Amino acid sequence: MMLADLLSGEVGAIKLGKEFFTANGPDGVRRIADLGHKIFLDLKYHDIPNTVAGAIRAASRLECAVLTVHASGGPDMLIAAAEAAAEAGPKRPKIVAVTVLTSLDDADLQAVGQDAPAEAQVIRLATLTEASGVDGAVCSPREVAPLRDAIGPDFVLVVPGVRPDWARVNDQKRVMTPAEAISAGANHLVIGRPITHAEDPVGAARRIAEEISAASS
Repeated sequence: MMLADLLSGEVGAIKLGKEFFTANGPDGVRRIADLGHKIFLDLKYHDIPNTVAGAIRAASRLECAVLTVHASGGPDMLIAAAEAAAEAGPKRPKIVAVTVLTSLDDADLQAVGQDAPAEAQVIRLATLTEASGVDGAVCSPREVAPLRDAIGPDFVLVVPGVRPDWARVNDQKRVMTPAEAISAGANHLVIGRPITHAEDPVGAARRIAEEISAASS
């Protein structure tokens, strides 16, 4: 909560994931929103279509800006998620579908029986996501340019795995700097630990914003 207060006005939105939601629940989300932040609720729903639709309806009542599902849930689940979000009307959340987690590489995918390279799997799942009426996809920065070639300029790409040159990579495997990701065609960057683990989180956020601004100009 203290970190969210510090970063008020410094970031475009706050991403709240499973760890936060498990500990704090919907009331915790509301408290962060009350600080003036847009909320990116990253719970990565992945279940049968009816269950995911119900979860989207429940989460929509929190008036978050963005919710996530897993694209590998399949077309029926993706369609159900998009339709459930639409029921919230003008304040509906955008739905973005996670393709391949940025902690995975080709060897990891082979270990779970996915023989295609990560890039090919990301393009396959993002194409399915667009066809299902979902607003956008989550991909690593390495797949942004190929996705732009495959799908075009209007599909929303939310990009984690972004690490400035001065930050540690941690458990991410398919990474780029903020400037590189924006130049490749990313719409929104998800940047966590370079800010949250910094000695000066506000200074880190401002430094990253300057890099993004320079890449966008």
